[in-house]
Amino acid sequence: MSFKCGIVGLPNVGKSTLFNALTNSNKAQAANFPFCTIDPNVGVVAVPDQRLENLAKISQSKKIINTSISFVDIAGLVKGASKGEGLGNKFLSHIREVDAIIHMIRCFDSDDIQNVNKSVDPVRDLEIIETEMMLADLESIQKRLDKNNKKNIDEDQLKILQTALDCINKGENIEVLKDQFKKKELNQSGLLSLKPAIFVCNVDEQSIQNGNNYTKVFIEKFGSNNTLIVSADIENQINSLDLIEKKNYMEMIGLAETGLNMLIKKGYEILELDTYFTSGPEETRAWTIQKNCTAPKAAGEIHSDFEKGFIRAETISYDDFVANEGWINSKTNGKMRLEGKDYVVKDGDILNFRFNTWPDFFHTKIY
Repeated sequence: MSFKCGIVGLPNVGKSTLFNALTNSNKAQAANFPFCTIDPNVGVVAVPDQRLENLAKISQSKKIINTSISFVDIAGLVKGASKGEGLGNKFLSHIREVDAIIHMIRCFDSDDIQNVNKSVDPVRDLEIIETEMMLADLESIQKRLDKNNKKNIDEDQLKILQTALDCINKGENIEVLKDQFKKKELNQSGLLSLKPAIFVCNVDEQSIQNGNNYTKVFIEKFGSNNTLIVSADIENQINSLDLIEKKNYMEMIGLAETGLNMLIKKGYEILELDTYFTSGPEETRAWTIQKNCTAPKAAGEIHSDFEKGFIRAETISYDDFVANEGWINSKTNGKMRLEGKDYVVKDGDILNFRFNTWPDFFHTKIY
């Protein structure tokens, strides 16, 4: 599985610039006027993972296949979007299709880049976005709870929608639903305000290490846990450099890691994702799974037949695989385990699945 992150924010906050930097492309038009992005641009990016390189070297693999993440550059939102202002309705429908939201927040001054508001105020800007999403949710809930539609909603979803409606009417944050209902049920509700979110404070080069007054005020209000300080312009510059130049430039400006790496790590964290590997002479490959995924479900990421006919998973931890230099020594030294259907796959596991083929369930194949 791969996951999709939508980059949202007010017009001219740097969404398209960040998108182009993250995807190393010029798909998204970045211009100094509102709504230069109308239809969403989508870029698929390989998730960097040094473990892949290490495993491939040990297994002498012919090729390496990374797992991936999709970034979506969504048109700028304005106040009144839930009522159709600007590109509101289109914008909100595009948000529904992503797994997580990257809120791009302007935290820099510039006379050259237009601001849709008279001043730079990151707290106000995020509150505009969140209010419009909440109003869109309110309208969606009211339509779905209409007598004519209510009969088509199952009992669990009905409870979620009614609880969310009560929260909105009382002016309470519907985030409280995350403590009351299962994650899978909440995802099925399609409510924008419940989507996992990352806050990206877009700063100038001088503020990349320690932030500035704008980021300080923002973090005081919304916390630092899911807040990243990134410069979209610097990310663009980094992408134009070769590996050695990139390393030297990042050291010069005091940047420990790229915005892409920070966003991927945070995305895996908020979406509760892990990675497991398959590794052999033909290929070494990374697979993305939900945390607490059982071995049969993990096998299903490769092919549904693997899940249906699952027998056992030959399992070696990443550290043991590297220390013993591959499958053979790991097995000889007692580091390979045979795990069954109830095994919860750990991040970094190297797996080899034993499964029955369909329809001949008396024949066993090993992947």
